[in-house]
Amino acid sequence: MKQWISWGAVVGWMGLIFFLSHQPGDQSGQLSSGMTKQLIHIIQTLLPFINLEMETLHFFIRKGAHFFSYFVLAILIYNAILQSGWNKRLAPVYAWSIATVYAMTDEFHQLFIPGRSGEVRDVVIDSAGSLLGVALVVSILWMRKRLK
Repeated sequence: MKQWISWGAVVGWMGLIFFLSHQPGDQSGQLSSGMTKQLIHIIQTLLPFINLEMETLHFFIRKGAHFFSYFVLAILIYNAILQSGWNKRLAPVYAWSIATVYAMTDEFHQLFIPGRSGEVRDVVIDSAGSLLGVALVVSILWMRKRLK
């Protein structure tokens, strides 16, 4: 039963990524611009001496969202693999590979969305997020094993 729930979480997260990447470019830009404006307001309220450029912060928020989305995806995939009884030694490779291939298909999908484009740079960012997610899980499991 745990494996079905685990894979359901993977499919759900992939669905969320697909939904967000299926938004036309102007709609996606409005969402991230709104978040950027809110963040700038909060930072300038707390730290008025910091001067932030909207465009630079907007870029980092968009790319950070890529990184975070695939960081989480890789962790969910890794968990689902472990719950399914796959080879534990190869689980990190499988999790990273599945997440990276999904990133590639997502960028390909964006080629067909008005105002969007498929970017190799985004696949690299997604893949790096996946790698860090897998590395974090592997490290935590290794430390737990050592402490026992």
